[in-house]
Amino acid sequence: MTSKTNIAVLFGGQSAEHEVSIESAKNVIQALDPHRYQTYPIFISRQGEWSLIESHQAVLDNPHMKPLSDMRSAVPLALQPGHESPLFFRLDPKQHLSIDVIFPVLHGTNGEDGTMQGMLELLGIPYVGADVLGSSLAIDKAFAKQQLKVSGIPVADWVVVHQDELESVNFDDITQKLGLPLFVKPAKTGSSVGVSKVKDKAEFDQALALATQFDHKVLLETYIPGREIECAVLGNRIVDASLPGEIIPHHAFYSYEAKYLDPEGASLKMPAELDADTIERIQQLAKKTFTALGCEGMARVDFFLTPEGELIVNEANTIPGFTQISMYPKLWSITGLPYSALMDRLIALAFERFKRNSLLVDVHQTDREVVVS
Repeated sequence: MTSKTNIAVLFGGQSAEHEVSIESAKNVIQALDPHRYQTYPIFISRQGEWSLIESHQAVLDNPHMKPLSDMRSAVPLALQPGHESPLFFRLDPKQHLSIDVIFPVLHGTNGEDGTMQGMLELLGIPYVGADVLGSSLAIDKAFAKQQLKVSGIPVADWVVVHQDELESVNFDDITQKLGLPLFVKPAKTGSSVGVSKVKDKAEFDQALALATQFDHKVLLETYIPGREIECAVLGNRIVDASLPGEIIPHHAFYSYEAKYLDPEGASLKMPAELDADTIERIQQLAKKTFTALGCEGMARVDFFLTPEGELIVNEANTIPGFTQISMYPKLWSITGLPYSALMDRLIALAFERFKRNSLLVDVHQTDREVVVS
């Protein structure tokens, strides 16, 4: 009998998307084939403490969009970089947790931004999703836009404002460049946290105050009228794109509340009603965006499709949602890759990259002369 793969699902985390992460973890845990995987849910508290949740049901039964309430089966963990099994039980340091691969389901700060990926690299464990560079580049909306524009990928016009520059921001100058309405966004959050759609000076000031609660860097972005289209991408160096889907918000825009708090906040169309040529253009542009941002494993690429048929890339999410309403797994399902098979593919990609990287020469561990021919 083939032994099971030990997989740790990291969730919770220190970000404004803590509860979203818990919702995603529920579905990932349920989708992992119990005949193939021994799953270890590892919860990261808002304070950054790691705990193994021995009861899967404590995670699955947690109330919708609430902090993890049942911690009775939580066992405190600690990390020991350099050890063959770097996760150990804090109350019994001699007992280590054997993990083959890690699935981070951590949205936003300290999870999706390269910080966790850097730690996992130091721990030497394969992990699902983009590496340090891809994660940190994609989550920073300003740097991502710069990279996409250099790569010939269409993006909306933008202006970056830092917190210490707020007093010098002139509303009239901004609106002359970007028009109205416009969007005000923290540079490095997901799930539309801290995002506002602005129609006048009063809303602009309020939006800046809100955005700077989440990031010291703020993106001001021109409003693009059109349909909101999403496409899922899967792969490492060789990538595939799903059929696209469409989000029809019932709020002013697809806000955090519309996504997670209001059951009637939006309608989803999967697949989107598009002609074959437009579908092909979306898929090709999604793959080009994925590659330009250095993504690997998975990403969801979000577009605006204007009434004139122009495609504008909004952003790429390197740890897309896996909640009940999240598009990434749904898009792969309608494309012919069921949830469980998607998990298998993501894990295989994690091992593939780890094996590829392990072939590189480590100058700290070899006394052989490296000859480059």
